[in-house]
Amino acid sequence: MKRKVFYLSDSTGLTAENLGKSLLTQFPNIQFESVTRPFVDTPEKAQKIAVEINQVSQTSSDRPIVIDTIVNFEVSDIISSADCFYIDIFSTFLSPLEKELKVKSAHHVGHMPIFKEDSRLVDKNYMQRIDAVHFALANDDGMQLNRYADADIILIGVSRTGKTPSSVYLGMQYGIKAANYPLIPDDLEINKLPSALKDHQKKLFGLTIRPARLSEIRNERKPNSNYAALRTCVDEIRQAETLYRQYRVPYIDTTQLSVEEISARMLQRAGIERRVKSL
Repeated sequence: MKRKVFYLSDSTGLTAENLGKSLLTQFPNIQFESVTRPFVDTPEKAQKIAVEINQVSQTSSDRPIVIDTIVNFEVSDIISSADCFYIDIFSTFLSPLEKELKVKSAHHVGHMPIFKEDSRLVDKNYMQRIDAVHFALANDDGMQLNRYADADIILIGVSRTGKTPSSVYLGMQYGIKAANYPLIPDDLEINKLPSALKDHQKKLFGLTIRPARLSEIRNERKPNSNYAALRTCVDEIRQAETLYRQYRVPYIDTTQLSVEEISARMLQRAGIERRVKSL
């Protein structure tokens, strides 16, 4: 089963995406095709989106799902009138809060109050995230091994297990300096931890994946190659997991996990606190 999902917002769309995807992950047997439309902040833009939604509904056996965080009633009313299953996240939560707090909400687009005493924290958090992302990119795929001493965590695993996106996400979301090192066939065959990692064993965290899924991912990159062959994937995963157990490296299976789930579970298992604070 496949359903089209529209994430709509009068701001960046990140809130609609994050909350919407959190809901839809509870339905693993359904394939969702996502479309994000940010800055839907005028009736004219809403009309165009409504037309697009109706076109999808007319050409599909199931009406599309629309998840939005639009606070302008005029704009959201146009969207909700389209032929779709409509979820208005803000109204769902704001109305009960207004009743409880006995006051009307501000209904500001993308509103996030920053107090004077928090301004330094905002700057510090921002710079720490940027530094951490730069660190992840500079230390991707075994580059700059001499900087591993500065890493908070070092992700290891065979090719295409999700090391790079996880490293970048850890930096962007948590301010964690994450390096990653690829376990190549030569490393796996000798069944020993690569020399570059021996002095940093306590920082290591392993990623694994089901061989069949790994074969699918690799075939997208190098179709019908030995690199993507199921037999190769089975052997590499078996050897990598043996290495993890031998050196007591904690690891997780990424097969059915999003990058958000991978990162959160890694930090929990590794006992690492996020480096930036939320306002």
